[in-house]
Amino acid sequence: MKTNVLISGGGIGGLTLGLKLAKCDIDVTVVERLPGPGSVYKGELLQPKSLEIFESLGVLDTVFQNGHIISDLELIELKNAKSEEDHSMMSYSILPSRYPFSLMIHHETLKEILRKKGKEYPTFHYRPNTACKKIDGHSVIVEDRESKEEQEIYSDFIIGAEGRSSVTRDYMGVNVKEKKYNHHFLTVTFPRPKELIKGRIISTYQSFLGLFPLPNDEVRSVYLIPAGEYKTLRKKPISEFHKLYIQMCPDLDGYVNQIKDWKKIQLMVPVKYHAETYVLDHLALIGDAVHTVHPMAGEGMNMAIQDGSILGELLCDMYAQRKLDPVNLEWYPKVRKRRVAHQMHLSHLSALVYSYPYRPVGWLRNKSLQRMEKDSISHFKQMLNISGLGMWRETLYDRMIQGGMLPIRNEPLTDEEKWTTTFTEHQDYPWKRKEALQ
Repeated sequence: MKTNVLISGGGIGGLTLGLKLAKCDIDVTVVERLPGPGSVYKGELLQPKSLEIFESLGVLDTVFQNGHIISDLELIELKNAKSEEDHSMMSYSILPSRYPFSLMIHHETLKEILRKKGKEYPTFHYRPNTACKKIDGHSVIVEDRESKEEQEIYSDFIIGAEGRSSVTRDYMGVNVKEKKYNHHFLTVTFPRPKELIKGRIISTYQSFLGLFPLPNDEVRSVYLIPAGEYKTLRKKPISEFHKLYIQMCPDLDGYVNQIKDWKKIQLMVPVKYHAETYVLDHLALIGDAVHTVHPMAGEGMNMAIQDGSILGELLCDMYAQRKLDPVNLEWYPKVRKRRVAHQMHLSHLSALVYSYPYRPVGWLRNKSLQRMEKDSISHFKQMLNISGLGMWRETLYDRMIQGGMLPIRNEPLTDEEKWTTTFTEHQDYPWKRKEALQ
């Protein structure tokens, strides 16, 4: 069997890439190990850049129909046992985008939307319950996991989108070094109060609860626990889990209680790594196969979507111009590597401020967030960097404002100033200059 591009891994990143290639009339085959919907929690928060990408792929209306828009993130610091609270708010509305908000959508629903759209194109081939077993040059041996039958597929390009355990990455000889954290997360979805419509992060100096509303009056929750505490917690009655949530957010009483069994609750172990090599000859890596990030704002899934979009545009141009020299794939890491490193750094810093269970750290975090909300430039930078729409690095001056050593800047940015910080088409696709491809 022959195909132009073989994608090993049918997650959100692989499907984004596959759909983009199919729209360009490129024959693409996506092989996915799972036979159907997965049971392990994956990202569900779509950032504005991802929404723009899905608009270009013709699936945004369906995504909206199956999602819940989040325009604001409420940040609540519980000061003491008397439930005194400090509030701050970060808003997507300040962003220069057609979609100044994020959107929560069930992960498997999004995958189904992308698969269904892909199947509208005769050049899109999706093979579930199929594993990539071996790569030899341009040939890939895949195995039907039910029948155990093997097949050889020849392709011009092979893309590894398998996630953390990547056959493609192993074949390329690319090593990654994982950074682990001193905390883990419990995550579970349950019914929510109807008034819980904004994203909400509730913290004390030693606890963290993230609440992200889903459609159909549900909420996805993440609760921080010290690394190694999970086994001890699971020995306790499920009512102890309910108490953890209700102590942080009394509004959840009667809702989180509907979780009746520890088996419904998953453990997330955050790690981060960033491979040096994205591309080797005719092979490339996207998503968790090449970078994994601490899950503070759904960055991992969104970075995979952006990887798939950039690499997809590049391959579309290579086929359109009949310039299939693999050296052209190097444009992909030239665009993505620096952006990924920046997002990973910011997510790592966010993880650190919730990693140390000391009152002074909680106090400093709370004051910094309050000043960040009020400082027009800090607020904008934070939301811009999270959104994926652009990249504007924080400076020492910004940090000194957030720390209270310099006064807050109240003058808002102009629309022109905001637009100059967003990625341009030339920055997204620099190879589109005349005669750039070989």
